[in-house]
Amino acid sequence: MAVSANRLELLQIADAVAREKSIDRQIVLASMEDAMQKAARSRYGQETEVRAEINAKTGEVRFSRLLQVVDQIENDAKEITLTEARKKNPAAQVGDWIAETLPPFDFGRIAAQSAKQVIVQKVREAERDRQYQEFKDRIGEIVNGVVKRVEYGNVIIDLGRGEATIRRDEMIPREQFRPGDRVRAYVYDVRREQRGPQIFLSRTHPQFMAKLFRQEVPEIYDGVIEVRAVARDPGSRAKIAVISRDSSIDPVGACVGMRGSRVQAVVNELQGEKIDIIPWSQDAATFIVNALQPAEVVKVVLDEDSERIEVVVPDDQLSLAIGRRGQNVRLASQLTGWDIDILTEAEESERRQKEFVERTNIFMKALDVDEVVGQLLASEGFRSVEELAFVEPSELASIEGFDADTAEEIQNRARENLAKIEAELEARRKELGVADELREISGLNTVMLVKLGENDVKTIEDLAGCATDDLIGWSERKDNETVKHLGFLDGVEISREEAEALIMKARVKAGWVDEAALAAPEVEAETAEEAPAAH
Repeated sequence: MAVSANRLELLQIADAVAREKSIDRQIVLASMEDAMQKAARSRYGQETEVRAEINAKTGEVRFSRLLQVVDQIENDAKEITLTEARKKNPAAQVGDWIAETLPPFDFGRIAAQSAKQVIVQKVREAERDRQYQEFKDRIGEIVNGVVKRVEYGNVIIDLGRGEATIRRDEMIPREQFRPGDRVRAYVYDVRREQRGPQIFLSRTHPQFMAKLFRQEVPEIYDGVIEVRAVARDPGSRAKIAVISRDSSIDPVGACVGMRGSRVQAVVNELQGEKIDIIPWSQDAATFIVNALQPAEVVKVVLDEDSERIEVVVPDDQLSLAIGRRGQNVRLASQLTGWDIDILTEAEESERRQKEFVERTNIFMKALDVDEVVGQLLASEGFRSVEELAFVEPSELASIEGFDADTAEEIQNRARENLAKIEAELEARRKELGVADELREISGLNTVMLVKLGENDVKTIEDLAGCATDDLIGWSERKDNETVKHLGFLDGVEISREEAEALIMKARVKAGWVDEAALAAPEVEAETAEEAPAAH
């Protein structure tokens, strides 16, 4: 059978559209069928169930009307009796659909225009879906494109099979693009929106630099060297932490390359951004010391609970450690995830001396001893009266100039002082109106009860209604700095887990939570931990 010119032209159009829009040919043919169905309904009536089929090999178009087999006709445009249906198909049953072939017809101008709109809309939807499906799996990759236009500071990039946007705040400062410029950028988000898929690119994202190193350093691409952390001040300076899985390969040297060729390629792409390549270490103190390069570090003091670290540097290294406008220490903090406090040796010595004087005065006042004894106790490392009250007597007796009687007398005075403070706190608790039943919750001491009372937590129900953050405070990062919000128990050494336990005990006591139900998850957790051991 010969294929007519019109039919052949139909298939050629479908092929051309499929190629141009990079979508499946079958989708284009299906959209043409939908358009023809819409045009046919305008000819035969909107209620008529019309189906159009295009033969994918010959281009032949067939129209048919679908009729449902019923016992009694209510709508002759959609229904057919069982008797009439069996004339066409002897096996027809009530509820079946019968197809009646319709004669071909010429599209009018309005019907053709309507069909064209349907095809354009369906093809556009298919194209958008194809773009979204293609790019949603490319988040985290670097793409190449050509600048199409610049709108209000935002750069529209032609990626060949779609358009993407680099917003003004995702561009390196002082970077200028003109139509026709080639651009490399990082895909950080792809969203399906009403106007089509929106692809967002970035040149300031920390992972853009990590991916550039992956392209320039074969060892990173092969997985021998791993990029553990990246911190950037786009267009100015950056730090990248790397570790080698092969002890024979120096991760820093591999990233720098012969005469700096590898790192220079990344620097050029990032408009001259200075890059510090740092060896990553599992030991937090070592890693932070490395991150503060090129400054030298004399001593570090870690506070693991609050993830703060105190770094002591020589007096002449302070400005280098902090960096211009705090850049070096800020990037080191971002890279490591720790808050870093920098002190000079002179400042640290002065602070140690101040702490020593404060502890000496505390001991002199609390124990009613002279300055020499107070200094002796402070120099031996005792930090509080509580330590003195409950330390082994032999430890005190072993201090030079002390004997067993002196040690006993100091401990007695320390306990008397604590008892006096406890009595004062108890009086304060009652004055604040903190309920006696709160004392029954294990883990709460009088100091904590007074602090709760001062924050209007005075009953079991008040404590049960608290959140963990209410008790211990919380931290949030603002403008690359950590802001600490104080809790009701500020100044009391208490962990998040202990605070949660106190609140849950209050909820059980208040009858909000069933104690048996509370214990059930713990039993399940223990069972889960034991299960692997049974293998």
